[in-house]
Amino acid sequence: MSTTAFRRHLDLDPATVRKARTLARRAGRPIVTLAKAHTTVSVERAVLRLAGLQGADPDGTPWVNRLVDAVRNDVGLEHGAALPVWDAMARGAADDLPGLAQKAAAGSVSFRIPEGAAARKAARSARRATAAGVRKIDTRRRERDRLITRLGDPPQRPWIYLIVATGDIYEDIPQAQAAAREGADIVAVIRSTGQSLLDYVPEGATREGFAGTYATQENFRLMRTALDEVSRELRRYVRLTNYASGLCMPEIATLAGLERLDMMLNDSMYGILFRDINPIRTFVDQRFSRQVHARAGIVINTGEDNYLTNADAVEHAHTVTVSQLLNEYFAKEAGLVDGQLGLGHAFEIDPARPESFRLELAHALLARELFPKAPLKWMPPTRHMNGDVFRGYLLDAFFNLAGVLTGQQILLVGMMTEAVVTPWLSDRDLALQNVRYVLNACGNLHEDFRPAPDGFLAQRARQVLAEAIDLLERICAHGSGGLLDAIADGTFGLMRRPADGGRGLDGVAAKAPDYYNPAAEILEEDQ
Repeated sequence: MSTTAFRRHLDLDPATVRKARTLARRAGRPIVTLAKAHTTVSVERAVLRLAGLQGADPDGTPWVNRLVDAVRNDVGLEHGAALPVWDAMARGAADDLPGLAQKAAAGSVSFRIPEGAAARKAARSARRATAAGVRKIDTRRRERDRLITRLGDPPQRPWIYLIVATGDIYEDIPQAQAAAREGADIVAVIRSTGQSLLDYVPEGATREGFAGTYATQENFRLMRTALDEVSRELRRYVRLTNYASGLCMPEIATLAGLERLDMMLNDSMYGILFRDINPIRTFVDQRFSRQVHARAGIVINTGEDNYLTNADAVEHAHTVTVSQLLNEYFAKEAGLVDGQLGLGHAFEIDPARPESFRLELAHALLARELFPKAPLKWMPPTRHMNGDVFRGYLLDAFFNLAGVLTGQQILLVGMMTEAVVTPWLSDRDLALQNVRYVLNACGNLHEDFRPAPDGFLAQRARQVLAEAIDLLERICAHGSGGLLDAIADGTFGLMRRPADGGRGLDGVAAKAPDYYNPAAEILEEDQ
């Protein structure tokens, strides 16, 4: 995803910006080392999904869960699942992965860690099977490129991002198509409440989600097909977004690549802070999932906006900047490029605060100029929506104006009924009218927008950057455990999450010296 040219307004000191990035790398490097040294049940299940294992048992438990659990029970996951699985098939335990999974679930097969020639044979077979899945992801990426070439991208920036989620995929589809016809460029299907905490990915089309629709491979396929239909009708490519977060981040990222999703919510700390998922589990899973996103050409959306639903948006603005810098480092280390970094930030300052709009502009400009090549995702007001729909509609218009003035690339449509009801179709239509009016009325107004070089906006932006650097220096001063300590202390979003707490830690395994993951091997070779 390319970004449009945007005039620099803040005259940030290049040495200061380099210092911020250097500190972010220093703070993040021990986390990468930690992630490389561990695997998780979801990473191993993603390998089997790439190799083609699908479906679930009569109780709805996916076969990938059954097979990985059987391997873990027999030999642990320290060596990875690939060698024991393909060794078992080489020894005649089953002819294919579904058959092996069924026998494993019935307890009629045992696993071992192969050695010597047997290990090499299993590794070759595992790599061939997994490479076929990676080739499918490559094919879907080329498919996207061809469609964009033929149909074209939306002509304006920012792109209009709208959430659709009824809980029923068959209700989501007509709503998503209607949203595209009304101007949405990106449709996000928000997930059912609680799916982040499921340590499995449901199978099939679903109709029973609560406040969202389950992320499944079949739901991905159905929505992608529906948006392709409306893309051809409108003669512009409509993008599809879902959520690669929670306990199954690597698997959902893999399914998204296989079904040609275009954007995925994927934040390095969101699951830790807001779903109480173990930090080590999250950092291991996010690294593999981002490697898959890099290969698939998927744009990630990070979740810094969530910090400001808890913490004060002025007092804690620098934590957003620190998180953006860390997300950038983790993403690029995993192979993502600038055009895939939909770094998040939000319009969440209390509107009763004097100069609130000027402060919002300063924060948005800082993000825009720190990450000039990234397609930033600009989030609407939610925390201070109070049920007054007229006030809310006005706040959303100010948010849209700030997005135009500061060159945001992805603008999530704000709803005036936020905090009142799940939006009706009519609410979405009015919200889209608001966006269209502001974008049309302003045009390229950002070309004429020139804040004073030493005025309020520039001084506030420099202050936030300086506070971000100060926080990064404190994190680095704590050594290799600095970022984990900062998370435990409630630095981000006021949420305290210790490294030995949270959900999913029992699904983490330290890698043995001969650990083998054919998918990671393939992804890292090309990276």
